[in-house]
Amino acid sequence: MPKKASDFTLMIATIILVFIGIVMVFSSSYPEAYYKLGNPYYYFIKQLIFSGLGLFIMIFFMNFKYWVLRRLSKLIFLGAIILDGLLFTPLGFDAGGATRWINIAGVTIMPSEVIKLASIILMATFLAKKKDDVQKLGKGLLPALFLIALSCGLIIIQPDLSTSATLGVTLVIMLFIAGVKMRHLIGLGAIGAASVVLAIIGKEYRLKRMLIFMDPFANPTGDGWQVVQSLYALGSGGLFGAGLGQSKQKFFYIPEPYSDFIFSIIGEELGFIGGVIVIILFLIIIWRGIKIALSAKDLFSCYLASGITALIAIQTLIHIGVVTSSLPPTGIPLPFVSAGGTSLMVFMAGIGILLNISRHAKLDRS
Repeated sequence: MPKKASDFTLMIATIILVFIGIVMVFSSSYPEAYYKLGNPYYYFIKQLIFSGLGLFIMIFFMNFKYWVLRRLSKLIFLGAIILDGLLFTPLGFDAGGATRWINIAGVTIMPSEVIKLASIILMATFLAKKKDDVQKLGKGLLPALFLIALSCGLIIIQPDLSTSATLGVTLVIMLFIAGVKMRHLIGLGAIGAASVVLAIIGKEYRLKRMLIFMDPFANPTGDGWQVVQSLYALGSGGLFGAGLGQSKQKFFYIPEPYSDFIFSIIGEELGFIGGVIVIILFLIIIWRGIKIALSAKDLFSCYLASGITALIAIQTLIHIGVVTSSLPPTGIPLPFVSAGGTSLMVFMAGIGILLNISRHAKLDRS
């Protein structure tokens, strides 16, 4: 089948979100960059550079023979494992009590972001290969369960429970789409839920976060501080917002306002309308991703598109859920918008793959 035009709607929605991210990272990071780093444009310049690199990566994967990823899936996953292993060498460094980044020649890389995409590619390859065995326990579910456990385990040892849970749910959704028996999925869900509960109970700070979630205003100047300040930011934005650059909460009230809580600043400066526009853009991306998956020319393409779309949807849901106190507080970036070079480039690569699949699918590209 000859290549056609890529999904224009998906491309434009992504580019608009990345542009919003550049503007909001500059606005939300300005105080910290000025007072702590002496350069108010520090995070803005980084985000601008990574956005440019991300655009290049998106265009590359949009024109890359994506079916080659199926043959390279094991090698890609092995590379992600090696990258994760570097966290426990002198290249890895600690920040905020967790070792999640490696520093190579002055460039910081977050291996968990690479693991997410590598795991989706490997799972898509496995499900396409085992299409006749996915409903069998021994040949279908158990190998998939091993892959999920390995992928999530590589992330949780950093430790990073929220990212691990995000990836786990994404891979389970791929199993559901592949037609795994419902009783197997229910059992898998029970195992996953039990694992999360044990992980929360096993660490005092995670248990404390659950208590904060139940009532953040019980200790608004202590453990509930960041959630309370996030709600203040969203509430003070009103319908139209305080105006771009006019946030007060970004002045050291909200930690990581340019990353883990950037949607709070969007709500404060751009108001309810601005927040809804951002959510609509994500819904457009998810809608087009689902359409591409449904129209894909083969099972591998379908599962790959489904996994990428599910990852974007789940991570967006968790980020917005955290900043609105609808989910327990944790640190997870908003795709395409939050500061973070590795996250941005990996998600742009994912969009590039989706656009590539759309070029070979029977799809309305308007």
